[in-house]
Amino acid sequence: MAVSIAKRPAANACIVLLTFSVTLLFGRCDADAATGASASEEAPHRRFEYKYSFKGPHLSQPDGSIPFWVHTGNAIPSADQVRITPSLRSQRGSVWTKNTVGFEHWEAEVTFRVSGRGRMGADGLAVWFTASQGLDGPVYGAADKWNGVGVFFDSFDNDGKKNNPAIIVVGNNGNLVYDHQNDGTTQALGTCLRDFRNKPYPVRAKITYYKKTLTVMINNGFTPDKDDYEFCTKVDNMIIPKEGFFGISAATGGLADDHDVLSFLLFRLTEPGQQPPPPEAEIPREEKDKYQEEFENFQQELDKKKEEFQKEHPDVQGEPIEDLFESVNDREIRQVFEGQNRIHLEIKQLHRQLAMILDEQRRYVSVITDEVAKKGTHAESGQDTGSSQLSAVIAHQQEVLRNLNDLKNSFHDSLKQIGSAQHQGSAVGMGTYETVQHFNDIKEHLHLVKRDVEHLVQRSAQNPAEKVMKCPELPPMPSCLSTVHFAVFVVVQSVLFFCYIMYKSQQEAAAKKFF
Repeated sequence: MAVSIAKRPAANACIVLLTFSVTLLFGRCDADAATGASASEEAPHRRFEYKYSFKGPHLSQPDGSIPFWVHTGNAIPSADQVRITPSLRSQRGSVWTKNTVGFEHWEAEVTFRVSGRGRMGADGLAVWFTASQGLDGPVYGAADKWNGVGVFFDSFDNDGKKNNPAIIVVGNNGNLVYDHQNDGTTQALGTCLRDFRNKPYPVRAKITYYKKTLTVMINNGFTPDKDDYEFCTKVDNMIIPKEGFFGISAATGGLADDHDVLSFLLFRLTEPGQQPPPPEAEIPREEKDKYQEEFENFQQELDKKKEEFQKEHPDVQGEPIEDLFESVNDREIRQVFEGQNRIHLEIKQLHRQLAMILDEQRRYVSVITDEVAKKGTHAESGQDTGSSQLSAVIAHQQEVLRNLNDLKNSFHDSLKQIGSAQHQGSAVGMGTYETVQHFNDIKEHLHLVKRDVEHLVQRSAQNPAEKVMKCPELPPMPSCLSTVHFAVFVVVQSVLFFCYIMYKSQQEAAAKKFF
């Protein structure tokens, strides 16, 4: 009996070890299977579709239209963006593709900016994929009861639950009416709270429909990194029309924001095992012939313009096309010499101003000298202090003249240096070591001029002659009105006022007797 009791713990230990080994083995197999499955799932192939996209810097044509797109309402296309709605009340606008999209899988990247002055904005912006173009309507500027899917960037809190701004995904089969009062939350297939208003950088949204799964990724606009996306929402088993139109719409209400779309880029997604269709299969024969005819017409017009240009400019014929354009080195040298010419003009202007100041100083010195000479003939014994002050002023003016002459000579030397630098630069190739030395000399001369001007200003401010020579102060004006006169004046005015009141009342009483 004791033997059986001793053998039972050993048997239990063997069973535990066997169970642990089996569990570890199966766990490793499951991990290897999961790793193999994830490795076998490759990313889909992406191909850019330009006919269903737009972006700057040449977004719109001269007539205001967007290639392959149509805009309605208050939308305003420009060279680098499309303003779907301006920041005015009760505005609607939208842009839609002209042609239908028949991709099974696709990915759309939208770059937009929603900005307004207030803390709250309205109403919002929407990205659509619908079976028909919803050119105008009450749902963010597009039609209600749509057949497809809409991704709404709602900025106004209609239901008062403080759950806005938000991004909402709403699907519709063409029969549902959008629930405005509840911000579409009762119909939402997916949502996330993201503030996309008044961001330092444009906000980016990536909407992917792949294998019946709609995924929305968002870049919050805090960084300029274009690939800094974060997950927003995901809708599985999403059924959308096989063909449809892409669109972007926006609307404003009592509050208003600027809704600007900078770019809309569409990519066709193809599974890794499938071969993407060739581009020729996408263009119908009639459309291809039409484009070919337009290209031939454009080529003929270009050849005619080339012939006319060669007739008007016979000297250009036979020259290589590279010589007609400016190289990078030539542009840099041109910019250097343009800056040098501007410095030259500024120094010339300063030279003229210094010449005018010198003329004025000479005139002042001559006037003061004449005054001293006149007063020297009629001088008295008590005017020695005034003569010394005038002598100090004359000495100061002469020193100013000497400093100004030095400045003028310095500017003249700078002008000579610039002229020689320009001459040598154009003769040697405008990039030699001597030209650089001349620039350094010019810089030193300008520093000397600046230091001399500052020294002159300090000497002028600290000159004691200016502190002594001041205009005589006027004696205080005597008071023309004494206290007695003022009291008499007030009494007389009061008596006259009461007399006038009594006279006026008597006149009114006499006039009432006749009525």
